Amino acid sequence: MKVWKLKLHQVLNEADTKSGLVYEYVLFTAILLAVASVALESIESVGKKYCQILIIVQGIILVGFVIEYVLRIIIIDQPSKFIFSFYGIIDLVAILALSSVMYNDHLYFLVVIRSLRFLRVFKVLKYIQFRTESKAILIALKQSRTKIIIFVFAFLLLCTCFGTIMFLIEPKESGFTSIPMSIYWCIVTLTTVGYGDITPTTIPGKFIASLIMLIGYGIIAVSALIVTSEASKQIAAGEHESNTQTCSHCLNSEHKDEARYCHKCGNSLEDV
Repeated sequence: MKVWKLKLHQVLNEADTKSGLVYEYVLFTAILLAVASVALESIESVGKKYCQILIIVQGIILVGFVIEYVLRIIIIDQPSKFIFSFYGIIDLVAILALSSVMYNDHLYFLVVIRSLRFLRVFKVLKYIQFRTESKAILIALKQSRTKIIIFVFAFLLLCTCFGTIMFLIEPKESGFTSIPMSIYWCIVTLTTVGYGDITPTTIPGKFIASLIMLIGYGIIAVSALIVTSEASKQIAAGEHESNTQTCSHCLNSEHKDEARYCHKCGNSLEDV
């Protein structure tokens, strides 16, 4: 593997390197700005006042996303592995969505797909250190804390997606005046609080609201099980069994610390 490709590979795919970790947080910030800028633009007063600034921010982020997408194709031995992977498809659709939003304000909902890239940053969280001599309950609580953080991000992502959909299908008279207000309604509904200050009036809106309510019960159950499932696990010797070392041939990232070859395709990891 060429030196420049190796360095790019480490930056883009390996969060256990210093440059890779910095890149992950830069990417995280860019995704957050992309989603936030579109959400803010949907607020009529903000959209009118800061329209040009928001468009410039979206344009800069779009250029960055395009460059990143192209670089990811260049550094892998089999480009199709990335292009047709989950993140590859999400990246492409999100780039098209963000560029479309800049010219068509009816396509706001497509940009939330980009927020799925938050999942790529979650791998950084697994490097939180746990000492084997700690008490079992403390380890369980710490591990649960990490999962809860991931769970909260997934919850917010779900609310963003459903909230944007409700903003598109419900009339403003129902209270869905902006994406942030719709996300607020979704959070209230998913947590089964139900203030009733915003209520869907269309049949599709009521159907989605019913679906969200059912999902809400599942979310409550999952959050309760996170800690209990961790508490039931035995403390295994050697907790750091994997890292973010990624195969440059097939993009597999599940490798043991001492691994020399990719267990999926057999490609050497020595140069990665």
